[in-house]
Amino acid sequence: MTERQEQAAPDALLTRIGQVVMLHHAGDREEARRRLLGLWAEIGEDGDPLHRCTLAHYLADTQDDPGDELAWDLRALTAAEEAGGSPAYDGAPAVRGLYPSLQLNLAADYLRLGRPDAARAHLDRARGAARTLADDRYGEGVRAAIRRLEAQLGEGGTPPGGPGPPRRR
Repeated sequence: MTERQEQAAPDALLTRIGQVVMLHHAGDREEARRRLLGLWAEIGEDGDPLHRCTLAHYLADTQDDPGDELAWDLRALTAAEEAGGSPAYDGAPAVRGLYPSLQLNLAADYLRLGRPDAARAHLDRARGAARTLADDRYGEGVRAAIRRLEAQLGEGGTPPGGPGPPRRR
């Protein structure tokens, strides 16, 4: 019984991350970045992979520089893989659910940085990972974002009118 209660208990750090993400979505990007960086310092480079993955995933969204955004997205993917979040593994389901979005974000980062071949490689991984998503709001949102990025890549590899797709900010 105690084990079941522990499994149902909310993760306090993930709750704190969620609160900061709400702040970001409300429009206070700078404060959200500051608070997320504070949480990152709190857990450290060797912290729980789920926490690092989630934090880095959201920290990427608060970056101004596309290179910094890429660096945070790569940290998120590395942590997801450490947690066994890749669809190739039977690891952490929470991280595995983020995997298509992580790959999609990397594809968008690479496209913005003028690296369409790298963008296509991550888009292919996002497409494959998205097959495991449910037909719910999240899954449909990820699949729609994949279709938008596919259209932007096109055959020429450079989206018309800009360096890449907009990212949720």
